[in-house]
Amino acid sequence: MEDRTTEEKRNPLAGAVAQELGLDPSAVAGALALIAEGATIPFIARYRKERTRGLDEVQLRALADCAERREALEKRRETILATIREQAQREQRPLDPLLERAVREAGDLATLEDLYLPYRPRRKTRADQARQAGLEPLAEALLRDGSAPASELAASFRGSSLEDPRDRLAGAEDLLAEGCSADPALRARLRRLFVRQAALESCRATPKSPAQSTPKSTKKSADSREEQYRDYYSWREPARACPAHRVLAIFRGEAEGALKVSVRPPEDAALREVERALTARASVAARERQALFQRVARDAYRRLLGPSLEKEARKALRERAEEESTAVFAANLRDMLLAPPLGERPVLAVDPGFRTGSKVVALDGTGTVLEYTTVYPLPPQERASDAAATLRGLVQRHGAQAVAIGNGTGGREMEQFLRSLELRDPKGELLPLVRVNEAGASVYSASPQAREEMPDLDVTIRGAVSIGRRLQDPLSELVKIDPAAVGVGQYQHDIDPGRLQEALGRTLESCVNAVGVEINTAGPALLARVSGLGPTLARAIVRHRTEKGPFPGRSTIRDVPGIGPRTWEQAVGFLRCRTSSNPLDRTGIHPERYPLVERMAREKGCSLDDFCGDPSLREGLNPGEYAREAGAYTMADILAELAVPGRDPRETFEAVPFREDVREVADLSPGMVLPGVVTNVTRFGAFVDIGVHRDGLIHLRHLADHYVRDPRDVVRVGQVLEVEVLAVDRQRQRIELKRQSPGGSRKETP
Repeated sequence: MEDRTTEEKRNPLAGAVAQELGLDPSAVAGALALIAEGATIPFIARYRKERTRGLDEVQLRALADCAERREALEKRRETILATIREQAQREQRPLDPLLERAVREAGDLATLEDLYLPYRPRRKTRADQARQAGLEPLAEALLRDGSAPASELAASFRGSSLEDPRDRLAGAEDLLAEGCSADPALRARLRRLFVRQAALESCRATPKSPAQSTPKSTKKSADSREEQYRDYYSWREPARACPAHRVLAIFRGEAEGALKVSVRPPEDAALREVERALTARASVAARERQALFQRVARDAYRRLLGPSLEKEARKALRERAEEESTAVFAANLRDMLLAPPLGERPVLAVDPGFRTGSKVVALDGTGTVLEYTTVYPLPPQERASDAAATLRGLVQRHGAQAVAIGNGTGGREMEQFLRSLELRDPKGELLPLVRVNEAGASVYSASPQAREEMPDLDVTIRGAVSIGRRLQDPLSELVKIDPAAVGVGQYQHDIDPGRLQEALGRTLESCVNAVGVEINTAGPALLARVSGLGPTLARAIVRHRTEKGPFPGRSTIRDVPGIGPRTWEQAVGFLRCRTSSNPLDRTGIHPERYPLVERMAREKGCSLDDFCGDPSLREGLNPGEYAREAGAYTMADILAELAVPGRDPRETFEAVPFREDVREVADLSPGMVLPGVVTNVTRFGAFVDIGVHRDGLIHLRHLADHYVRDPRDVVRVGQVLEVEVLAVDRQRQRIELKRQSPGGSRKETP
């Protein structure tokens, strides 16, 4: 407690962040200092554990985000205080000390904005008109003076420019309603009511006339909207419990003009809160005045407080849904990026097609294009014998060790044809046929990056190249593609693009740095994601490599123009150089620790090569002795790297065979048990490719034999499952699946 209190006094921001996230204050202070110095999150998490006491990437990103929010809050606080102070000076009055104290002590942005509301510049309101008409004394009298009914007070009031007593009374009521709307305590109570009791309701929207139609509302035909949103034509559920995918679906329906949506608590409960607040301000309690207070409360809530707080509630609901959906997308993308690579083995890549033929590319182990062609084994041409001869010749000439087949149109048919050929590798083994998710391949093949990388190839051939390279190394290829195009999101088109791109960019950066990058073969897209580099320096590295030849060691990236000491420090540990004479260049050990490892080898009386390559030479080491110099965390990482130099966190590649007799939705029937691959995980379940051109859905309740709160607790993108077909809707092309329990009794497959 003493450490926390001391840190909070010395570094208020670090103390506040630590308290909010439940982290060690000194660790947070160390991390924030490193971030302020320009260090990247991957670098801090990997090479500065002593200063952060081992905080991982997730914790570091959380504290960085929390610090950013708090800094924004403080900036807004100072802006509000300056604005209120200026208004007070213009009106030649002192700043209310109680108001200043309330602003300085406000713990969140909503409270801060509530305090600022009466001073915010705004359009002229009904209350402003009443104020200009001199009705503020009458409004005060309605609260304080119980000597006469409200109508008589209004009739006898002489301080207004309005002649009609009814207009005077209406103006005074407008002032009272505005007072309720500007009451921070009331707004806080109502805000809590919205959080606890607000319901998300939707109903069918009244169709607009052609003259009223907007571009958004005409994006889809009436029939498609009818089909898509009919489940929400009479929908109501607690807003706090509504899952992210449903929130985004309902708001999309509203944006497209198909649904009318509200997010409000029961009105009676809200009106009671407003009336209670109004009554608390009054010193009269006559029955007649209570009727007036009820009228004012209704007006204040329906016209001012309700719409304002509903807007807040909608924003919070959308932000929560977007945050949750972004997290789902990022987690799925991470699984996709870290999918097991085939490795540096020659591949035959096939982008299937019917009328225009199937594009075929032979790639060497590094993904270099050796030869390409187009074959027509599928309808309508059905030139199977020519295609067979061509494919066999490509395999023989280039020694392919696997075939990558795009999973789009014609994928299953092409797979069946290739399987009939029984293609074999140079050792005589049957070539594995691997279906590759081609989502985003067409986007990449038409991109400027693809044109720069393969200027002499047609767009369709580039797509086949991308499919083959995805099999060899998913991370290196997928990093070139806009993450939003890879098809593993949950309503990603409804998420704020800035939020989505930032989260997915972080995921790409994390995955690239977790695996490491070979400096002499990586392209600019991969290098750009290395800690401390970026697109400009990545291109500079590739240009230097092209002009001067391969880097002899990773430390020599210092020779690249633009890479200074700071950038070198941030990036070099995540680079690898397999051709280096220094064995440590093939590991994740940072060059700043090379002298320590070299000293360890000298003290063992052996060369650095032997020390790194022979585990027996590292036996008997006393890590604590060296930890005094490097730190316990760093020493543990060094020993882990020496045990498995350049270790790859990805799993071993495994091909998934699909059922040969199941190629279309029409081939499915309830009770079938099939192999499948998870293609997408959402909050409501997982989508699985079972080889019929249409992914099936395993609903949350069918993912396991026990209760599952989050599907990602039991499945991930790329995972191989055995599933049972529960139902098939051929008209709507929907497939309902159930996951077979691992090791459980297998049903008889029809």
